[in-house]
Formats: sequence, structure tokens, C-alpha cells
Amino acid sequence: MQSFRKSLLDTLPALRAFARFLTRNASQADDLVQETVMRALTAHDQFIEGTSIKAWLFTIARNLFYETRRRHRRESEVMEDFSAQAALNGDDGQAPLTDTRARVHELEREIWKLPPPLREALILVGAQEMTYEEAAAVCGVPVGTVKARVSRARSHLGRQLSSDEAADAGTDGGGEA
Repeated sequence: MQSFRKSLLDTLPALRAFARFLTRNASQADDLVQETVMRALTAHDQFIEGTSIKAWLFTIARNLFYETRRRHRRESEVMEDFSAQAALNGDDGQAPLTDTRARVHELEREIWKLPPPLREALILVGAQEMTYEEAAAVCGVPVGTVKARVSRARSHLGRQLSSDEAADAGTDGGGEA
């Protein structure tokens, strides 16, 4: 049990980052991590020694997230619409973004436009640095499905970001000779 708890503690930063990305809200991410840890401690005897505790915890967190999301679907949709509209209107009360920060925000917006299965696979493999096998275990799908989802997500983002840059270049210097 002691090594299980140490492994769990060592995984908390990555678990919090994953929860933060899922929820897009620091407070909700903390709640998700807390509930995930509570369930993991309660079910620690179900953990198979020698397997990835990170994948196991991410699976618990993912299942909790979708369970909570189903319960509060309407509330989440209203809040996401409000947040998205505020971001589009620039009503966040911050100074104008630098070019780099603007690109990061654009990438985040494009990632959130991806279908959930593609977005999830990309985040697990790309941002969380999980292996395809670990991500497949978290998602409950074959490894090949995860590879295909990551590939499609990367291709989609590449096309979207390239077309956005081309559109921006066309409007930036369009009136000068």
C-alpha cells in the first residue's frame, strides 16, 4: 500500500494537468483530482501491480469527468458558450495578447473544436506524453484507433492553423503597395 500511495503522489501533477485540460477550470480540475484520488484509494486493491498507475488514474479521472459532464450537461454548455463568447469579444479584462500568446490561444480554440475522441487522444499522447498503449487503455479502444485519432487530430490542426495563417497574411498587407 505504501508504494501504491507514493506512486499515486508522484502522478498527481500529471493527473492535475489532465484534469485541468478536461475541465478547462482550475477549481473543477481540483475537484476532479480529489474525487479521482478518493476513488483510487478506495479501489487500490483493484490496481494491478506492474501496470501503469498513470493510465489507471487517468482512466478513473476520464470516467468521472464524463459521468459528471452527463449529469451537468446543460450547465456546462451554458458556461462554455459564455466563456467562448467572452474570449471572442476580448472581454477577459487583459491587455492585448502578444503574437505568441495569441497563437497559443488559437491552438487551444482549434483543439477544442476537434471531436472529443480526437482531442482526447491528442492530449493523452501529445500533452501527457503517454504511450499509444497507455492512451488506448485510458480510452478503452485498440492501440490502432488511438494512433489513427492522433494522426487525424494533428492533420486537422495543421490544416486549420495553416489556413488561419494564410487568411491572416492576406488581410495584414492587403491595402499596401
